[in-house]
Amino acid sequence: MSASFDPGRIVATAGALEALERAGETPITFLRRHVAGDWGNVDEHDRAENDLSVREGFRLLSAYELSDRTKIWIITEADRSSTTILLPSEY
Repeated sequence: MSASFDPGRIVATAGALEALERAGETPITFLRRHVAGDWGNVDEHDRAENDLSVREGFRLLSAYELSDRTKIWIITEADRSSTTILLPSEY
């Protein structure tokens, strides 16, 4: 895992919040993983890209699967002004 970073303002789409509620899960679980550098279900290339992005200040993307198999993404903007929790279909 890479070093942590400031996620900025944290927002979530209605679709992501509904999916989390349906699955009986909370956003904080996934936000903690994201900020700690646990990028979830990304391939080795994307994992390395995220590790570089923490150091160089680029955009970060984590992908997780909820208990009901719904996929969610967490994206932190390059300037670290905000982090968004969303469904891939909402991107």
